[in-house]
Amino acid sequence: MEILYPYAKRIIDIILSIILLILFSPIIFFTALLIKIDSPGPVFADTPKRVGKNGKLFHMYKFRSMVKNAHEALIKDPNFQKLYNEYKKSGYKLREDPRITKAGRFLRKHSFDEIPQFINVLRGDMSIVGPRAYYPDELEDQQKKYPYTKEAVKIVLSVKPGITGVWQVSGRSEINFDKRIQLDSKYASKKSILYDFIIIIKTPAAMIFGKGAM
Repeated sequence: MEILYPYAKRIIDIILSIILLILFSPIIFFTALLIKIDSPGPVFADTPKRVGKNGKLFHMYKFRSMVKNAHEALIKDPNFQKLYNEYKKSGYKLREDPRITKAGRFLRKHSFDEIPQFINVLRGDMSIVGPRAYYPDELEDQQKKYPYTKEAVKIVLSVKPGITGVWQVSGRSEINFDKRIQLDSKYASKKSILYDFIIIIKTPAAMIFGKGAM
């Protein structure tokens, strides 16, 4: 069964992505409209590439929930220096982020900003279920902070990152890197279609209630 797992997973990814993109098409339209009305800038987020399977970098499609060029501003703008230091110290997440737009707070809480990632799934960059996709600098810094996670990181990078995953339905941003990477490494080692479906079933509740979202 383990030999067939990647093929079965890929078929399920393609079929579900097409179905969900069609079902979510009204939400996609109104989300794009809301973003354009709420703040100046593109509909999609302009963010750095993420680390995918076997360390391959890819561009993740997300609806923009922050001001234009938010990630670049965080790193280069002197006004955000204190915020950037806090961002790194708190495990690459911020509870109060001034870059998030009004519409963006709603989109992030209910994970609507993640919907375009189904395009990444169709392209083969991601799976519907999988580990979190990290920024390269984030992954490097967090391993320095938690050196005992290096083996777990290797296991996590042996599979495609996902739109949803075990950490997203277990507290999401409330979980620190070391615990999150351990959860994801256990998931990556399981290679179970049944486990994937259990995570998929739990995902809508995490989206609706926005538990741990930032």
